[in-house]
Amino acid sequence: MKNHAYYVYILASRRNGTLYVGVTSDLVGRTWEHKNDLVEGFTKKHGVHILVWYEFHDDILTAIAREKRLKRWNRAWKLKLIEKENSGWNDLYDRLISDVPL
Repeated sequence: MKNHAYYVYILASRRNGTLYVGVTSDLVGRTWEHKNDLVEGFTKKHGVHILVWYEFHDDILTAIAREKRLKRWNRAWKLKLIEKENSGWNDLYDRLISDVPL
């Protein structure tokens, strides 16, 4: 059976800006879609393009449950989670694409 990777992620419009929580099996591709406004809805409307946090899961049900929990978190908790791992609010997409094998 093939192993799958699932990611829960947070995008931001800017440091301490509008946040979006999502889940995907293709973090690079999905982030690229958000960055290029190919995803209709919230992220396009609010200019949410910066990947500021993500975590890996090997089970889709666990990833979806985590996404749902994070969506219920208050803003302060989400900001603390981002700051813990990415205090500079760097765009982690650049790191992701540099780590992707050609």
